[in-house]
Amino acid sequence: MDLQAILLAAAIVGAVGLFAGVLLSLASEKFKVKVNEKEIEVRAALPGNNCGACGYPGCDGLAAAIAKGEAPTGACPVGGDPVAKKIGEIMGSGDGESAVRLVAHVMCKGDCEKAKEAYEYVGPQDCRIATNTPGSGPKGCSKGCLGFGSCVKACQFSAIRIENGIAVIDPKKCKSCKQCTAVCPRHLIEMIPENAGAVVNCSSNDFGKDVKAVCEAGCIGCGLCAKNCPQEAITVENHLAKVDYEKCVGCGACKAKCPVKIIE
Repeated sequence: MDLQAILLAAAIVGAVGLFAGVLLSLASEKFKVKVNEKEIEVRAALPGNNCGACGYPGCDGLAAAIAKGEAPTGACPVGGDPVAKKIGEIMGSGDGESAVRLVAHVMCKGDCEKAKEAYEYVGPQDCRIATNTPGSGPKGCSKGCLGFGSCVKACQFSAIRIENGIAVIDPKKCKSCKQCTAVCPRHLIEMIPENAGAVVNCSSNDFGKDVKAVCEAGCIGCGLCAKNCPQEAITVENHLAKVDYEKCVGCGACKAKCPVKIIE
C-alpha cells in the first residue's frame, strides 16, 4: 500500500476527530446544566424516605427548593432537628430553622371495652375493605377506629400497633411521613405538635346522646372543657371539642373537667 495514501488517510481521520472534538466541546459548554453544589449537599443530608410529607415531590424536590431559598432548612419532618441543623450549616444559616415536629395521632379512644359493635364482621382484616360493608364498618360509631390495621401496614417505621381494637401510635417512632393519614378511610389520624398540651381523642360530630349510645369514650359536646380553659384554647364546633395547639399551654384544666375523660 502507498505510504502517502496511508498518511493522507491518517491525517483525514485525525482532522475529523479534532473537528468533532471541538464541536462536542462547544456543545457541552453551550448546553451544560449548571449543578448547584449546595443542592447536592442538602440532598445527601436528607433521610431519603421520599415520603412527600414536606410538601415537595420527594427529597430531590425538597433539596432543590432549600438550595434556592424557597423552603426552610427545617422543612423535613422526618429528619427533625438533627437534619435541620446539618442543612442549616450547609446553607450558612447557623443551626437551621427547626420546625415544630408533628406526629400522627389517632383521634379515637373507642376500644373494644368502650365502643359498641353494630354486628360481627367477617372478612379481610383491612379498614378500607371493611368500610364497604353496611354502616361503613361494624363499629357502632361511624367515626370510630375499625382496628383492622390498614395504617399499621402503611407505616414504614413500625410506629403503629393495634391495641384492644384500636390503632395506637408511638410518637417517638413516628417520622411524620403521613402515610397513615392517607390510608385511614375514616380520616381519624391527624398530625399534631409533638409537644401538644392537650388533645381530644374523638372525631364524632354526632349529638351527645347519639355518641353515648355507641361509645363510652366519645365527645358529647358539653363544652365544659371550653368554659374552663383559661387560655381559650378550646372551642366546640359541630358537637366536637377542638384544641388550638398554639394557644394551649397544657395546664390540664380541660382534662379535669371532661366528664367522659377523653382529653389527654
